[in-house]
Amino acid sequence: MNASGNGFGSVESEFIQKHHRHEPGENQCSSALVKHIRAPVHLVWSLVRRFDQPQKYKPFISRCVVQGNLEIGSLREVDVKSGLPATTSTERLELLDDDEHILSIRIVGGDHRLKNYSSIISLHPEIIDGRPGTLVIESFVVDVPEGNTKDETCYFVEALIKCNLKSLADVSERLAVQDRTEPVDRI
Repeated sequence: MNASGNGFGSVESEFIQKHHRHEPGENQCSSALVKHIRAPVHLVWSLVRRFDQPQKYKPFISRCVVQGNLEIGSLREVDVKSGLPATTSTERLELLDDDEHILSIRIVGGDHRLKNYSSIISLHPEIIDGRPGTLVIESFVVDVPEGNTKDETCYFVEALIKCNLKSLADVSERLAVQDRTEPVDRI
């Protein structure tokens, strides 16, 4: 634990305070997760920014169709793979910042229990073992469904995000090996 008691280092805490402001209501839960990826930001961002193709790294999505042009307010219809308590989700693009590497979405429909779900994912360059890497932070806020506790809801959503972040790391690191960058101290 650090001085603020949240388990994040000062760099992570600074980015969370700057980019991940959620104001959960009384019957909502919120959390932030961190992943360090051994691939440069531009490569990781090339996957994350594809609002129209989340299945490139999100293992629970089988299909995605975007309505209209890819812009703020665009909607995507996502088909969820079997095994989860849902089959579809309708999501709206809230923010896509290519300069700051921030993507935000809001779930606006679907046959699931994630009501008023909103998430923000931000990417930040870092050096890992002398090579370009990426600090990824994903945060969310969501209503606690009737019959569930805040802890149960947060645990479920965090488990999904952890799977997505692990998959993002796996895909990004595989791509980085194919496009190997030189160690930073040699450039």
